Parts: sequence; C-alpha cells; structure tokens
Amino acid sequence: MTPTPVAPAPIIVAATFGAEDFAMLDALRRAHFPPERNRLPAHLTLFHHLPPSVAPELDRRLAQLATEPPPPARLERVMLLGGGVALAIGSPALEAMRAELAEAFKGLLVPQDAARWRPHVTVQNKVGLKAAEALHDELVATFAPRPVAIAGLASHLYRGGDWEPIAAHAFRGVSRSGRHPRS
Repeated sequence: MTPTPVAPAPIIVAATFGAEDFAMLDALRRAHFPPERNRLPAHLTLFHHLPPSVAPELDRRLAQLATEPPPPARLERVMLLGGGVALAIGSPALEAMRAELAEAFKGLLVPQDAARWRPHVTVQNKVGLKAAEALHDELVATFAPRPVAIAGLASHLYRGGDWEPIAAHAFRGVSRSGRHPRS
C-alpha cells in the first residue's frame, strides 16, 4: 500500500515576548485557558496561514526586520472575544513590520491574514459567554496599561494544533533568553 502524501503544513508567524512578560502572559493563559485545549504557550500571532513555499523568503525578511531594535509595545486593554478574553497590544512599530510583510506576501494571504490586524494575546478561549464575561470583569478590575517587551519574530509550521518551530530571530540587543538591554 502506498502511503498517503502529507500536505505541506502552513506557516504561522508570531512575535515573541521578553522573558518576564512571557512568564506573566503564559501564567495567565495556563490559569484561564481550558486545559484540554491549551496546546500552545502565550503568543502574539502576526500571520495564521502562509503557504510553505514562502519559507525561504519569509526567513530572510524576518531576519532583516530583526536587525532593528525591539519595537516598543504596550498592553493596552482587556478584550472580550465572545467566548474568551485577550489582552490587546499596541505597537505602531510592530504593526508597520507586519504591514511590510503583508505587502510582500499580498495575494498569498488567507482572508483572516488579509483583514485588519488586531494584535492580542488570548488568555481564554472557547468558553461560555458567562465565563468569559466573568474573567473579563476580573481582569479589568486590576488591569493597568503598561509596556510589554517584544523580543523577536518566529515562524512555525502548523501541525493540526501544535506548532513546529522553523526559525526565531531576536531583535537587535535582545539576548537569546529574551532579556532586553533594560531588563
């Protein structure tokens, strides 16, 4: 019997966080994301589905963007997603980087990636509206906008829920551990 060929996996692009911010965001995700569905650490997705054929060019472009200093970013607000909760992230510099990549891969983007980007970190998803509203209210009560460290850019193959790392590029001045010069 001939094995069934495996379709090439799409590529996901995400921004990575500095070590301290990652620890805080991932702890929130572990505490509130349904455990049976939480297969990934906290992340900030830039693109959900790029074709695998762009891998070499994507890697070159991510490496070039990472020669810049880390883009300033802020946790801006708590977002109610309907069946979940996220923390909105504001970063005009990161938005400009994403726009540059979107222009480079125009025509190859799925509708979700071609639509307006709303940068956020999901801390809860696929729960009932009442549970989402309760967490939203709980987080809003103690939330204060603050800077968040963006450490780099990474690409992954999407393997049916799991992400297989392809490459990671730290921004200039960020160590491999995700520590910023100011940390």
